[in-house]
Parts: sequence; C-alpha cells; structure tokens
Amino acid sequence: MEVELKLVTIGEKEILNNLLEKYNYEFSQYDKVPFNEIGLFSYRYLDNYWTDEDRFPYFIIVNKKLAGFALINKHPECDKPIDWAVAEFFVSYNFRRSGVATIVMKKIFEIHKGYWHIKYHSKNVASSIFWNKIAEKQSNNNYEVVKGNENYYDGTEAKVLFFNVE
Repeated sequence: MEVELKLVTIGEKEILNNLLEKYNYEFSQYDKVPFNEIGLFSYRYLDNYWTDEDRFPYFIIVNKKLAGFALINKHPECDKPIDWAVAEFFVSYNFRRSGVATIVMKKIFEIHKGYWHIKYHSKNVASSIFWNKIAEKQSNNNYEVVKGNENYYDGTEAKVLFFNVE
C-alpha cells in the first residue's frame, strides 16, 4: 500500500472543501453542530490555510487515490506549550482500519517535530482510542491528557493530548 501526503494547492481548495463537508457531517453526530442556513456545515478557517504561514493542508493519497486530509496548524488547544496541532483529520471509510491513518501521522511527525496538541471528542470512541495510541507510540508513553481551552458545541469537555515528537 502506497501512502502519500500532498500539500493542498489553492487550486485544489474546492476539493478539500468537499471533503470537509463530509467530515463535518460525520462529526456532527458527536458535537451536534447544525447545518447553516443553506444546508452546509462550512469550515470557517478554510481560506486561512493559504494565507497564514502556520497552517498546512494535506491530502492523504493511497495508491494514487484521494483518501482524506489532515489540517495541521500552530493554534493551541490547551494551556501547554505548542509547536503543532492536528486541527482536523479525516480518512474515508474504505481506508479506515487499514493502517493508513497511523502511516499518515508518522509522516506528519517526520515533517513537523516539537510539542503537539491533538484534541478529541470523548464520544467519538474510535477517534479517542486512535489518538491515544498515536500519542503513546510517538512519545514513548510520555504524554498527558489535559482539558481543552474550549468545550465542543454540544458542551462536551474537549480532551487534548499533549506530547513531544523529537
């Protein structure tokens, strides 16, 4: 299985926006965010990924096929030091539980070293398990789970994994 990370160009923004709609629809089962007035979720920071130097949009490509995305930035999710954060992360159903997400995160950690924040919603059990395993492996079990700066839309307290990747 060939797994690649590809920086999303401004010309590919609409493709990323399409994937973000699917991601936000799926995530709404946990955070209960409603549609906007035209029936979309929209992603208010999308344009910032081509205007802010501290944001990196990646497509996940598996065997030359689009399989998802990872949005990486430097915006803190808790009161701990930060170099990087996973803002959003999405792998399509047909590539889940195949090791793709783990491979992708390994590639991201090779590019972006330093202190990480990864926020997750505790009702998203699969995500909670995945991100805790990632933090455990990348930090040699030297990570913390801390309270996030902001709760989710549904009032659920955000949990943030804090660890260092050297």
